[in-house]
Amino acid sequence: MNSFGNLFRLSTFGESHGAGIGGIIDGCPAGLTIDTDAVQHELNRRKPGQSRITTQRNESDTVEFLSGIFEGITTGTPIGFLIRNKDHQSADYNNLRDAFRPSHADYTYTQKYGNRDHRGGGRASARETIARVVGGAIARQILSLQGITIQAFVSGVGTVTLEKPYTELDLSKTDDTLVRCPDPETAEKMIARIEEAGKNHDTVGGTILCVIQGVPAGWGEPVFNKLHADLGFAMLGINAVKGFEYGSGFEGTRLSGSEHNDRFVNENGVIKTQTNHSGGIQGGISNGQDIYFRVAFKPIATLLKEQKTIDKTLQETTIHPTGRHDPCVLPRAVPIVEAMAALVLVDHFLLNKKSKMDNR
Repeated sequence: MNSFGNLFRLSTFGESHGAGIGGIIDGCPAGLTIDTDAVQHELNRRKPGQSRITTQRNESDTVEFLSGIFEGITTGTPIGFLIRNKDHQSADYNNLRDAFRPSHADYTYTQKYGNRDHRGGGRASARETIARVVGGAIARQILSLQGITIQAFVSGVGTVTLEKPYTELDLSKTDDTLVRCPDPETAEKMIARIEEAGKNHDTVGGTILCVIQGVPAGWGEPVFNKLHADLGFAMLGINAVKGFEYGSGFEGTRLSGSEHNDRFVNENGVIKTQTNHSGGIQGGISNGQDIYFRVAFKPIATLLKEQKTIDKTLQETTIHPTGRHDPCVLPRAVPIVEAMAALVLVDHFLLNKKSKMDNR
């Protein structure tokens, strides 16, 4: 289960402190001109050490394409790529070799496989998401040709919440703040909360909101691969994610049906809805309106604090984690959310092309 997608399929490999992280993209159409600078830009948005509120691990995260692209154009064969690890300090984890860190995958990986790579979490590390960002960046280039944009931003850090609806925000300013929140005033409060957590050797969670625009009506499958179900599956597979909701989400349960229904209207010969509680998806299929959803991230489990736990001999022990870690994963998770959304959408784009007969 190291692969994602159906027609556009991404398989990933690598560990946090191994030689590198990489992947293979199968099913990318031939003839696509690849903007490698755009791919690297997305990796730069995810990489460590980019600001004072992220981990200071120093990685360039430079992607090397190994196959599937010739003279800048996809050939239709598998696209292989690699990002080498260069600044991993594995000795920081020697004291955790036998201990099960609270709320980490240490215990569950040991139960499943019988052993584990304790260095930086191994395969369970969020560093694995580098490969997803590469795959998503290429998927976005296919989607951009269809006029589709994907923009995520941090909408909450701890109890600091951005109250404005996304329709009142300039999403092009998302990357203007360290925390990737497009509202400067709220962003400063979020940054202060993250810095407070860091000073206390603690962590803080929050939410990311993602807006997808330009998806035409008709994408998605009616039963098991509903568009919102696939988006939820993709988001819940990201490290530290604890929840997913689209459209009105849980707040919609407070409304009556007459308040919640999205009325169809004719707007200059185009069918639209007056409201968008549905989040752009009805019956598992896109309806042409904005698709928007929220993703909840827990406070990451790695604390630079003394903690009590159990080791593999079932003895109580106290751990003293060291190393370089994010006090809040959200700023670096924004491009990951966008990448996973792109992977879902490009798959549905290709599936939709196959679901219609051409009777010409």
